[in-house]
Amino acid sequence: MDRTVRAGQGRAAWFGPGTGVKHKKHGMNVQVIADPKGRLLWASPALADAVHNVRAAREHGIIDALAQAGINCWASKGYQGAGGTVRLPYRGRWDSLSAGQQAVNRSRAKERALVEQAIATIKSWRLLRKLRCSTTRITSLVQAVLTLHLASSD
Repeated sequence: MDRTVRAGQGRAAWFGPGTGVKHKKHGMNVQVIADPKGRLLWASPALADAVHNVRAAREHGIIDALAQAGINCWASKGYQGAGGTVRLPYRGRWDSLSAGQQAVNRSRAKERALVEQAIATIKSWRLLRKLRCSTTRITSLVQAVLTLHLASSD
């Protein structure tokens, strides 16, 4: 589980709803679930970029659904405090982690690299990089991209 952000065209002149403070551009937060082989399985409706990862996952019911199904899920440090079956890497500076913690983080990073490839698949669609519209319209487009991706990967 991870999120992807679309950075919109041009800088936002003001920090309004949906404006990311980090990039000073309008964007979106789409939660993505991929299988262990890096294939996209599901993409959430788009939320404003300002919505934190954990809040977005909770709003979409992802954490509860995974816990009810008993499915372990690897997530990034942005999901700290998610609970349930969401597994996170050990926090802290690399030097301060024990050899065992480093080995676990290394192993998880290899698995998460596949999820990052799935996110890159969504971001590779030029249509999503050039959008300047509401999250409602973006949600429809993301779902269409996901459908096309799933149809072409069979």
